[in-house]
Amino acid sequence: MTIIDEKQRDDARQKEIDDWLPITGNRNAKWWHSAFHNVTAMVGAGVLGLPFAMSELGWGPGVTIMVLSWIITLYTLWQMVEMHEMVPGKRFDRYHELGQHAFGEKLGLWIVVPQQLVVEVGTDIVYMVTGGKSLKKVHELLCVNCKHIRTTYWIMIFASVHFVLSHIPNFNSLASVSLSAAVMSVSYSVIAWAATIDKGIEHDVDYSYKASTSQGKAFAFLSALGDVAFAYAGHNVVLEIQATIPSTPELPSKKPMWKGVVFAYIIVALCYFPVSMIGYWFYGNSVDDNILISLEKPAWLIAVANLFVVVHVIGSYQVYAMPVFDMLETFLVKKLKFRPSFILRFVARNLYVAFTMFVGICFPFFGGLLGFFGGFAFAPTTYFIPCVMWLILYKPRRFSLSWIINWICIVLGVLLMVLSPIGALRQIIIQAKDFEFFS
Repeated sequence: MTIIDEKQRDDARQKEIDDWLPITGNRNAKWWHSAFHNVTAMVGAGVLGLPFAMSELGWGPGVTIMVLSWIITLYTLWQMVEMHEMVPGKRFDRYHELGQHAFGEKLGLWIVVPQQLVVEVGTDIVYMVTGGKSLKKVHELLCVNCKHIRTTYWIMIFASVHFVLSHIPNFNSLASVSLSAAVMSVSYSVIAWAATIDKGIEHDVDYSYKASTSQGKAFAFLSALGDVAFAYAGHNVVLEIQATIPSTPELPSKKPMWKGVVFAYIIVALCYFPVSMIGYWFYGNSVDDNILISLEKPAWLIAVANLFVVVHVIGSYQVYAMPVFDMLETFLVKKLKFRPSFILRFVARNLYVAFTMFVGICFPFFGGLLGFFGGFAFAPTTYFIPCVMWLILYKPRRFSLSWIINWICIVLGVLLMVLSPIGALRQIIIQAKDFEFFS
């Protein structure tokens, strides 16, 4: 066999693998696919905790941090969209591929992949718990006299859906699930702030910090920073979403992708700002860490909102799982030389769903732990790693506007990465006495 024949064989095998992998298997997406995939990835159930974060931040810092986060993350997301095809004839379809181009083959993998996995796998575990607890809440609201069912069983019921949906082959095939999830996220966000207004402002509303000591206020403030960072985690799947959009020299993928991103960020603003600010305005520091718990009545409306949460986290779980499936299947077929097949995908994906379900059952308080570990990953991948890559690859002139903006984002992102886990760690220590395994 000649060198040319061997190269043709390798190219054919590479194309077969790319056509099979979930990220590169289909490139027929439109700008609206980008829009609702990004809404599904961004507007998670964490939006319901933003009023509580506001109560720990206070009006001035809270509004400032919310608005700054929206602006900075929109800017860094634009950078990633622009860098997707910065090399003519090549597409960086995965976050770690762009990282390797910026930092080097090995260093890029070590910088990006661990952080991306913490975000994606951690978010899926949180959504596994959130879905189970929301189902439990619906059951308790609609069947007051029914027998109590443990959270463990509700998580297993929620997981059973994913043992089916996880076999959707690629991002484009996930479109209808993602669209449903995006609609649900907007719906329960609207219910949260509209029902709050309907209930009316609390008679003795108090906007002072709940903690009585300066130390308690400081740690609560830092913990709230982590809650806000958690709300902006969509960057970890943005390149993978853009990979599904076709690209030509006349119409590069960044144009429809950016159109979808702008639409998605408008939806994000319409969800995040009303929920966080109306919730805090009406409840003050007495707001619960889930605004739906503060509302309580009418029971049927809160049950509907929780059902919307369930549908949303079903779709959001799949959006975050798809890049993990891609990494896992790439490793199996490229490194371990398994042949792409239905059986391989069936086993690998079921094992992943089972893993996230098991961790969710063992640690139903995983959200608290994620606030600690996630601080090291959510802030970098969203707030400042795109800026670092931009500086390395585009090399803007020192003290130019681009250079200054990127360094401001890097400094703020590093502060967020360092400070938010400190507050989360204290929260874990305080709440440890109430934690129950297999509750």
